[in-house]
Amino acid sequence: MSGGRQLLEHMRKGVGQVKEFLLSRGISAQIVELGASAKNSQLAAKALGCTVGEIAKSVVFTGPRTMVVVLSGEKRVNLEKLSLVAGSKLTIASAEEVKTLTGYVDGGVPPFPHDDGIGLYPDLSLTTYPRVWAAAGEQNAVMQISVKELIETIGSDVVEVSS
Repeated sequence: MSGGRQLLEHMRKGVGQVKEFLLSRGISAQIVELGASAKNSQLAAKALGCTVGEIAKSVVFTGPRTMVVVLSGEKRVNLEKLSLVAGSKLTIASAEEVKTLTGYVDGGVPPFPHDDGIGLYPDLSLTTYPRVWAAAGEQNAVMQISVKELIETIGSDVVEVSS
């Protein structure tokens, strides 16, 4: 294995880190590894037999600081609103940028854990549901968690940046 590939493998994160984080924090989230990809809200909802709104998607943005917005799968991030909240102009990250900036594959980015320096924002759209399914570090891994516990674990104020 080449040195560059070893570095990428070392940096790449997955479901193992999410499981360890949940255990270390005593978070009661159920992780399910699906037989098919759940890399977007529609695929995840279909595989789980729930509504698209019950999927908590994590969308990564780049700018002066990397930001992850966690919102209901039926919503989209309004860049204008997000840029106002963040205090700077942001753009949506490409799949390659997602992997480089977060260590997770696009479509598998969980709401946590993330390295220091990454801003996390839970969106108000999540509060419509008591429990949601969020990515758990891989495109085929999801976790069911209460919205209250999800927001508390993210640890930042709920924002309204969806439309």
